Amino acid sequence: MKNSILATEQPSKYDNLERMGTRELLVGINQEDQAVPLIVEKAIPIIQRFVDSTVSRMEKGGRLFYIGAGTSGRLGVLDASECPPTYGVSDDWVIGLIAGGDIALRKAVENAEDDAEQAWKDLKQYNINAMDTLLGIAASGTTPYVIGGLKNARKNGIVTGCIVCNDDSPLAEQADFPIELVVGPEFVTGSTRMKAGTAQKLVLNMISTTVMIKLGRVKGNKMVDMQLSNTKLTKRGVKMLVEELMIDEQRAKRLLAKHKSVRKIIELYRKE
Repeated sequence: MKNSILATEQPSKYDNLERMGTRELLVGINQEDQAVPLIVEKAIPIIQRFVDSTVSRMEKGGRLFYIGAGTSGRLGVLDASECPPTYGVSDDWVIGLIAGGDIALRKAVENAEDDAEQAWKDLKQYNINAMDTLLGIAASGTTPYVIGGLKNARKNGIVTGCIVCNDDSPLAEQADFPIELVVGPEFVTGSTRMKAGTAQKLVLNMISTTVMIKLGRVKGNKMVDMQLSNTKLTKRGVKMLVEELMIDEQRAKRLLAKHKSVRKIIELYRKE
């Protein structure tokens, strides 16, 4: 790595935080956050290449895996878990794994991220193979769990990418598509759940949304394959049908109750 001190571990530009007033704290955090989207923008070319590679493999039956520890792992699991209800896909299209297992989503699991072989063991439970794509997420770029996962994946012919917030990290060395988002020191020194986490979340949003659009899970600008799992989503489905087919709300409700799918109704209606 270029610097002996990681960018994510450098001292905050702010000090004596405990003496600041509430507004001063909020303004300082907000000012730091404003730089994040601009840093993400610079990474769009490598994100594009990663997405295109992922889509080409998923079109042939491959899957997208995320691995991470702590905040990074939680963000990956969150992004993966939102794909089925949003796009109506199977829960094995995008799979998020966190060091320490699902219990680590709520409570820190001691030393879980330090095992360089565990990620590969976790991935093998899903029969990961050369058709799949693996994205490692680690703000520091030094997490053994994530590095080990990517290293083993590459040995087995699996395409790899990563999201890191330091330059020239050990994790990036193991990635075919290293997405480096150097957001600099955090408002609270070393608290990478802040700017680093925000940057990772933005990129994950970009990746999964673009992948799903490219795989045909959006029509126009609407989530026509979403799971109608609650009242809010059912109302959204009715609204989509009213706007798309120019029918009244009552008819839209009847059609949705019968067919349970916005896409199916639109396709059937167009055939009439």
